[in-house]
Amino acid sequence: MTDLDQRISDVLRERAEGETDTHRLLRASRALGRRRQVRRRVAAGTALALVGVVAFAGVNASDGGRLTGRLPWTAATPTAPAPVPPRADGVPGAAADPTRVGTDPRVLHFGVDPARARYLGWGVDAGQVESIRFEAAGGRRVLVEVARSETTFRNLGIEAFQEGVPRPAAFDGSIQRVAAGNGNFGFVTWWQPAAGLFARASMLGGDAIALPRYLAALRWDEARRCAAPVRLDALPAGATINSCQVDLSSYPELITAQLSVGGNEEQYMAVRYRYAVQAGTSNKSNRTVGGRPAYVAPNGWTIDLVGIPKVELTATFGWPGQGFTEADAGALLGGARLAEDPTRLQTWP
Repeated sequence: MTDLDQRISDVLRERAEGETDTHRLLRASRALGRRRQVRRRVAAGTALALVGVVAFAGVNASDGGRLTGRLPWTAATPTAPAPVPPRADGVPGAAADPTRVGTDPRVLHFGVDPARARYLGWGVDAGQVESIRFEAAGGRRVLVEVARSETTFRNLGIEAFQEGVPRPAAFDGSIQRVAAGNGNFGFVTWWQPAAGLFARASMLGGDAIALPRYLAALRWDEARRCAAPVRLDALPAGATINSCQVDLSSYPELITAQLSVGGNEEQYMAVRYRYAVQAGTSNKSNRTVGGRPAYVAPNGWTIDLVGIPKVELTATFGWPGQGFTEADAGALLGGARLAEDPTRLQTWP
């Protein structure tokens, strides 16, 4: 354990008996602006498809379809060692340079020790939050989110806690017991791993005293790639990838990912990837994109790349006001690079 880890562990243990504040949080911040409103609308359309495959409680439309804010407590126990995101060589970790956190959707600026915890998923929402979900010794599952500003967490809920998450009075390592509905409960803690870096950890059930021990698996001195089994190279003109989310809670039977693409204030497109070992192959098509068969749904909002065994790849683009066209989405999927074998991270593009 590093000196930094020991300090985190000590302060969390000292504050383990903090009072519970069950005041409800606002679900969205008006300060996020029009772009976040657009993202919420499209997330409502894509979340229903994603929720059935990631084995979380569901994707909350208030956070733009991100997996951040959700605890992976309902997923089946994985049956094989999960992939570890590869290192981002030459990139400093969050402790060395907190200003980089959330600035690049391709990079996570922290990690976990794979000898002490198992990765269940990771994600980056550019400009805001980086997150890692992991399973600690004994099977307890923990979600850790980091940001450059404490205000990021003021209105960022955690879907599992239906009674709302208390606002952190200070990022001092205090642990709060939070109601999770149906008689369940969990714990949330906030702290500063380094100056200018703010973190939140949440866990459903378990023992508050054990949480510091689980968090000792975190590594703030490394950076890793937000690797995904799909890579989008044919972006529309002026567009960029804004977020990357990967879920391995049921690996290797189920692997899901979601990437978001944004342009100007009115442009947003979500691309969802799903690999299921028991899935068949869809061959229903009414389009050809990049020489590949594709299918546009009757509602005109989504396009699927078809003919890929056990894999679904869907772009949602056509909600009114989203800005991107079917041609944009078709070109994007037509130029997508997919993992040769999704269960082997070394084949991920």
